[in-house]
Amino acid sequence: MVSLKELKKGLLTSLWFVFLTFPIVVIKVDPIARTVAWRWENAAYMAMGTFCIYLLVRYYQFRKQNGKKPTGGQEKSGSVIHTILQNPRQRLVLLGVFASIALFFPHVLSTYQTNVMTTALMYVVLGLGLNIVVGMAGLLDLGFVAFYAVGAYTYSLLNLHFGLGFWAVLPIGGLCAAFFGILLGFPVLRLRGDYLAIVTLGFGEIIRLILENWGEFSQGPSGISNISRPSFFGVELSLEQSIIYTYYLMVILVIVTIFIVNRLQDSRLGRAWIALREDEIACQAMGIDKRKTKLVAFSLGAFWAGIIGVMFAAKTTFVNPSSFTFLESAIILAIVVLGGMGSIVGVLFGALILILMPEYLRALSEYRMLAFGGILVCMMIFRPQGLISNIRRTYKFEKKTAE
Repeated sequence: MVSLKELKKGLLTSLWFVFLTFPIVVIKVDPIARTVAWRWENAAYMAMGTFCIYLLVRYYQFRKQNGKKPTGGQEKSGSVIHTILQNPRQRLVLLGVFASIALFFPHVLSTYQTNVMTTALMYVVLGLGLNIVVGMAGLLDLGFVAFYAVGAYTYSLLNLHFGLGFWAVLPIGGLCAAFFGILLGFPVLRLRGDYLAIVTLGFGEIIRLILENWGEFSQGPSGISNISRPSFFGVELSLEQSIIYTYYLMVILVIVTIFIVNRLQDSRLGRAWIALREDEIACQAMGIDKRKTKLVAFSLGAFWAGIIGVMFAAKTTFVNPSSFTFLESAIILAIVVLGGMGSIVGVLFGALILILMPEYLRALSEYRMLAFGGILVCMMIFRPQGLISNIRRTYKFEKKTAE
């Protein structure tokens, strides 16, 4: 039974939420007619909805605190995906379903939907790149968009001044971004937590401001246009064919990235990153070179961001500094946190949800970002460990009995 104290708290929470959303939900200004419409019924709906959600959350927390604890020291939630992935037959079926969807997607749906899905796949690779730095190595990087910008401008400038094509610049963009990752890594080797976040945030802003103000080098705020799209053995492609071709390139790149990141996670280097994330002092005491481990994490994460920067420039055929703001870094970090720190499958689902959901919530008109934010808040309440949390590996030593 809900106590009177909880009801009061729920009422105050709903009133506070109505106060916060008042300008969006209640007030509607018509600048042409110069009139203001007051939609008080929306405030009532918001208050009732928030109150009901609050009670449901409190009920869920009460059940969670008083429910049975899972045995064996493992969580029950989120293990469904891991169970499917550990079963070879079920994993093969799941991969077949995803492969079929990826193969026929551009032929079934419109060009617009294909373009949106290409963008989502780009954020999948960006999330996997940041997952190396944040999820595995535990280094909070808020300037990840800087490496994304380095890749995009590497292709744009080389294409503008030297006429180099997409395939020639793709590895160069990744290597340039990796070089900048090492440059960032050296000054922050001794930093962790909030201090590391502040330095990386400043680095991202420095790159953006250089691109915005150094007009002779980067064309300034006006950006660079008429960038060449990806070529297919010299064959001229129409706009629709180019969009489909870029989509398939991104599908292949996602598969390659997942394979490499998965192999890295299972390697000695991946275990060193996880040890570094858990305890730096213990990691160094075990003989792991902390400096090299951090620099490799920064450079590899930046490499994937640079590759996607080249893809972004080729896809949009236009870049300018406003495409690489702090908001982009925040979105990529949200993908990693929402999906599950260190979880490859979690990052995959997190990117698809975060990028596709605002597009498919357009039916809610001006409320879509409000609904999007509410869904994220609920997600963090009910699944703070992420959509699909990474399972910690455990090792058992069984003593053999003498026959």
